[in-house]
Amino acid sequence: MIESLPLFHRISGQPVIVLGEGEAAAAKRRLVERAGGVVAGEIEPEARLAFVALGDPEAAVARLRARGVLVNVPDRPELCDFIVPSILDRSPVLLAIGTGGASAGLAKALRLRLECLLPPALGGLAAALGRAREALRARWPDASTRRRALDAALGEGGVLDPLGKGSAEAVDAWLSGNSEVAAGGVVEFRLASADPDDLTLRQTRLLGSADVIAHEPDVPPAILDRARADAVRLVLGAGEAVPSRDGLIVVLRR
Repeated sequence: MIESLPLFHRISGQPVIVLGEGEAAAAKRRLVERAGGVVAGEIEPEARLAFVALGDPEAAVARLRARGVLVNVPDRPELCDFIVPSILDRSPVLLAIGTGGASAGLAKALRLRLECLLPPALGGLAAALGRAREALRARWPDASTRRRALDAALGEGGVLDPLGKGSAEAVDAWLSGNSEVAAGGVVEFRLASADPDDLTLRQTRLLGSADVIAHEPDVPPAILDRARADAVRLVLGAGEAVPSRDGLIVVLRR
């Protein structure tokens, strides 16, 4: 179970309340402005988000919550309706690293480590894929086939490997080439344990790319959480055959 739902909230041109003085409040103002938001005071009626950097924030938090405003209080996770993650910017790719308010220092340390791994050109690859959306649909009209084509191209060593060189420039050539897409089918494996860390790399990859997850009732939720969130889930009885489905089907047995 995750303690909060990660979301990317578009605030460009929208008012966001920032209360307080000093470095904490200044940092929140910079963050709001960086995302295109408009810094506002407490009386702004259209605001739906607020940062409260006050020495005694409880009264202000109560007033704002009574109006339906979501509140963040620096260094007071128990008063927060939302947490601000550490942000790795490869626009339009954004990686948000959070610890649920447990340690901003840990989130920052992870971001700095990932900064060294993810190339600056990653944003260019995302932009190129965004421009190619209609061409992708035209090339592979079926959604599951299109997803498998992208998975293969973006995988390690693939023609569009996000960590490789020249991936952004390769998008057009990939779309116009003779790329083979692996057919869907059924892959079945038995779990070695209830611990998701015992999954092999191949099993983890299959779970992350499957269109359908068919599993016995006693497969642990921690294993199922490694699958795509939008994959179809089918609960099977012991020894039950998998119903006919399109796309890649992964069957999990205990």
